[in-house]
Amino acid sequence: MDTVVVSHAMYKPGMDALEGKVNIVIPNNGDSDEILDHLKKADGFILRIGKIDRKAIEACPGLRVITRPGVGVDNVDVKAATEYGIPVVICPAVNFHAVAEHSLALILALSKNLKESVDENERGNFSIRSKYAATEVAGRTVSVLGFGKIGREVARLCSAIGMKVCAYDPLLEKEQITEYGYEYEADMAAAISKGDYVTLHMPSTPETRKMINDGMFAAFKSTAFLVNCARGDIVDESALVRVLEAGKLAGAGLDVLSAEPMDPKNPLFSFPNVIITPHMAAQTQETTGKTVTMAAEGTLAVLRGEEWSNICNPEVYKTDAWKHRAMR
Repeated sequence: MDTVVVSHAMYKPGMDALEGKVNIVIPNNGDSDEILDHLKKADGFILRIGKIDRKAIEACPGLRVITRPGVGVDNVDVKAATEYGIPVVICPAVNFHAVAEHSLALILALSKNLKESVDENERGNFSIRSKYAATEVAGRTVSVLGFGKIGREVARLCSAIGMKVCAYDPLLEKEQITEYGYEYEADMAAAISKGDYVTLHMPSTPETRKMINDGMFAAFKSTAFLVNCARGDIVDESALVRVLEAGKLAGAGLDVLSAEPMDPKNPLFSFPNVIITPHMAAQTQETTGKTVTMAAEGTLAVLRGEEWSNICNPEVYKTDAWKHRAMR
């Protein structure tokens, strides 16, 4: 029976889909450096939190599939996986609505000053209500950076509650945005400057890492809020701390940080106008159930030697390395 290492136990439907079909090892750690002994004995690796790099891939000749229960693969050396004939399973088009809802929830929570109001009220400061920090979102502009499936859903939800939408996506033509009735900006700084809320929906790539830096923060309105439910390293966190300390940003709603699990000593946790959730935007019962089931099914299919379609490196199926591993 094949062995699958699951970095951290998945939501029950996913574990149920694996149960009895493979031997399951759960180290509660996804760092390939620290669990390499487990990975050397594995046929499959389902990575929730952590990373797997080239060194680990080269050291694991029996590894036949790497699975991400989601769409982000910035923590997987996909190039190395492809070279060594390992499909990297992803779960696309599942979490877009959940992440969009979470983005909207952060926008609303920031606009109503919920974090400070709840904290102060619990301390007995009922008069926090008279700070008049809450604002209404209707008529305000949300700038959506990244107009893929999640970005489009965020725009739809925001538009439905009366917000104006400005969108930026370097991979799209103007007409692909304006056909929805939204404003288009070809320049990211210009899009940022128009937003009362700026929400990020881009993958982590060499081009997007620390994309929101000192230079881009200079384009924000001092009354604007930043929302990030994409990837933590898109934002230069040191720059974010600086603008918050200087009062040049109204606040931020973050579901992701550059280092996870999140360090409670991170200075961003000290701001009353910053809401940080534990990378949970896609962790709804509905979405998680679909995602982990898809992750399990994809893992098992690849282990059976099938060409599972939902992988981020489909070119791997053309390699001799894949054919060699699939025949095992």
